[in-house]
Amino acid sequence: MVGWQRLSHPRIAAWAAAALPVAEAALAASREPWRCGDTWFVGVDALPNDPDGSVNGTAFPWEVLGLAPEPLHPAQLSVIRPGYPQPSPDESPAAFAFRRDRDAAHVDGLIADSAKRRRIVEPHGWIIGLPLNASSADAAPLVVWEGSHRIMQAALHAALAPHPRDRWAEVDITDAYVSARKRCFETCRRIELPAVPGEATLLHRLTLHGVAPWGAKATAPEPGRIIAYFRPQLARVADWIERP
Repeated sequence: MVGWQRLSHPRIAAWAAAALPVAEAALAASREPWRCGDTWFVGVDALPNDPDGSVNGTAFPWEVLGLAPEPLHPAQLSVIRPGYPQPSPDESPAAFAFRRDRDAAHVDGLIADSAKRRRIVEPHGWIIGLPLNASSADAAPLVVWEGSHRIMQAALHAALAPHPRDRWAEVDITDAYVSARKRCFETCRRIELPAVPGEATLLHRLTLHGVAPWGAKATAPEPGRIIAYFRPQLARVADWIERP
């Protein structure tokens, strides 16, 4: 397994078509500020889908995605527009350079505190991205490092193993994570994964991933390239780190 899978089906397309106007309305009504110099709408929990994933009566395509139905949070609406990324006051020059040159590569679920130390705060079972509108392949596509989930899983498990399993959420895994991320950059193939409505990109929960900069000739409709993301949470960090 390389840590990602692309799926395509008319039922995925039907869900995306139903979700698009709902997403556009949510964006228009939102007061959330755009980040990265007004080029990125983070949109956590912004899509008002039902707990079963349906939108406007259109069922979430569980079966064709190969996923077992489970309660879903409101989807993130990640919206990127021309010029991404730009410097912003809430990012240091080093953080901006990492976003621009390394696609802001990260593993979801690791949350940094005020001292920039990371812990596993939001363990989740899987990540899926569903494009809602058609944009060009160079319009800030999703980026993954193939096979990175194996490196991350081994490194983080080694860092957690000396501690009681019921306290793994409290363990500072920053050093192990940064070292593993560096190894992924050095040994894993970086690939861009553009997608269109009707397709879905399923990621292993520990896959290192990010967003490429907006291409010089990239195009997308207003308000920008929109992808809905789901990351259903797990009850225990042990499940996040030990499951295949």
